[in-house]
Amino acid sequence: MADPSTSTASQDAADTSRVDRAATYRTIAWRVMPLLVICYVVSFIDRTNIGIAQQGLERDLGFGSAVYGLGVTLFFVGFILFEVPSSALLARLGARKTLIRIMASWGVVTIATSLVHNEITFYVARFLLGAAEAGFFPGALYFLSRWFPSARRTRMTAVFFAGVPVSGVLGSLMSGAIMKAFDGSAGLADWQWLFIVEGVPPLLLAGAVLLWLVDEPEQARWLTPAQRAAVRADLDADQRRKEAAGDPAGPGHGGLFLALRDPKVWIIGLCACGAYTLANAVSFWTPRIIAEAGVGDVLDLGFFSALPPLLGIVVMMIVGRHSDRTLERRWHAALSWTVAALAMVALSVAGHDVALVVVLLAVMAAAHYSGLTVFYSIPSIYLGERAAATGIALVTSMGSFAAAASPSLLGFIQDRTGSLSLGLRISAGIVLLAVVLLLAGVKASDLREQRPS
Repeated sequence: MADPSTSTASQDAADTSRVDRAATYRTIAWRVMPLLVICYVVSFIDRTNIGIAQQGLERDLGFGSAVYGLGVTLFFVGFILFEVPSSALLARLGARKTLIRIMASWGVVTIATSLVHNEITFYVARFLLGAAEAGFFPGALYFLSRWFPSARRTRMTAVFFAGVPVSGVLGSLMSGAIMKAFDGSAGLADWQWLFIVEGVPPLLLAGAVLLWLVDEPEQARWLTPAQRAAVRADLDADQRRKEAAGDPAGPGHGGLFLALRDPKVWIIGLCACGAYTLANAVSFWTPRIIAEAGVGDVLDLGFFSALPPLLGIVVMMIVGRHSDRTLERRWHAALSWTVAALAMVALSVAGHDVALVVVLLAVMAAAHYSGLTVFYSIPSIYLGERAAATGIALVTSMGSFAAAASPSLLGFIQDRTGSLSLGLRISAGIVLLAVVLLLAGVKASDLREQRPS
């Protein structure tokens, strides 16, 4: 007599084999990706809107470039300190609850930033915003790992990452429009309204995540039972492959020591310092550079600040697709960063020609997004299996320290010299050092990939 459990298992296997995988994952993508991307866009808007608000803060509270730069730095200090603790709660709370907690927290802090009245309260607000946002990116990636096997996850991560340049376009336009429309209403300054209005969306999105997303495929009523079983089978098979290829000693301190001893980790980490230095110049200093060129109206400032990331979206997609088609990573990232560094040097001598400044900023942004997208594909290929997990975490931490240091450096230099020119040249030098290190330290033979069938 046949074993009923064996018959059930055979039937389940037959059911999952008949499931249209492409259609199933397309359904999942349309269900989860739009909301996740919107959340990521809003997180970057709330992180970088301080660039548009800077002129108002200087006008009303007397904040100079050094104060602004230190405020940007303290955001990353809070981010770095709370990134690991926040991520550690993922396994206990689940990605969905973690994302809800993070978004609700950063929404409250963003609104509270409208109450700053001196340097200390400004510093506290920026630190708390960094602490509140810590863990969002890892949480989102962890959420994707619960729905997409690795063979399908890379393209979803790319879609998610596109939220960065999109936020640059939408954030600049929205911020300028908000400050222009609400200035003086209810006795509040334009920059106060900026933080109040842009602090509301993350609160609403926290509710949307609560109502719209679930943690596991088994909880998805919008999938058929056969689809849920197929996704679970794919995820389980993916996990078995990872365990078969992973460190036989298992996770633990050994992985950390192995990563620390691996020179590849330090090479990629130092390259990340250049990448994050460039990222800060694009994200936080673009409005200031345009303002110094002679644009004073906040609506015009928002419009011109939106143009560079708009070009960046287009070029990023072209470069990323070409890199995937050719399976070449080093030169795509290196050439992109070189173009960005040259644009930074040109910006330092562009003067008050607004058109030229915006064009150079667009070139810098396009090169930055292109280089960063390709660069993020390198660590998982370059690092060995045993060092990859902790190694990538160390790489990210090294880059975050550069992100924390560079704003204060630029702000200090501007206060001392009255211009961002020297700071831009120094930043360009750091980026070019990362280019040299990437090409000299990372061998092409270490980045060989198998072309998908």
